[in-house]
Amino acid sequence: MSAEHAGVEAAEQSAAMLAAVGMPRMPARVMMALAGAPDDGYTAADLAERLGVSAAAVSGAVRYLVSLRLIHRRSRPGDRRDRYDLTEDAWTGMIAANAPLYANLAGYLDRIADENPAPASAARAHDIADFLRYLSVRMPQLASEWQAGRDGARAETVTGDAAAAG
Repeated sequence: MSAEHAGVEAAEQSAAMLAAVGMPRMPARVMMALAGAPDDGYTAADLAERLGVSAAAVSGAVRYLVSLRLIHRRSRPGDRRDRYDLTEDAWTGMIAANAPLYANLAGYLDRIADENPAPASAARAHDIADFLRYLSVRMPQLASEWQAGRDGARAETVTGDAAAAG
């Protein structure tokens, strides 16, 4: 891999972590490579070169990540090749969007527990359901709190920069 790319080793390690928890390997690698992309993003050819894989592998991974809204295509006037980059707030949006999934799983786990005559096993299922309900409420709140804190810090930086320049 080329030394001209930012964070290559860390990108591969983080992609391996994502793959270990269930994300398909190639989309994980593409997404983490994009975390180290230049400001104008990477083309599919850039990604293939960086990752040492075929264009077809990159194409499938990009299609998958675009469908999840974790990355987006960027067009540039005069350039026929699309560029790809991470979507703004991709992670926070994905985490908040999964809240209904947690609530639905909780409901199913309660039904399983209610039909289970084994008291210890049923209690464990109810505990998991309670935790998932907690996540369904807290994850969107945490994402909103983080975004508000980030936006406040950005506003302070801009205000501080303007005061320093003026």
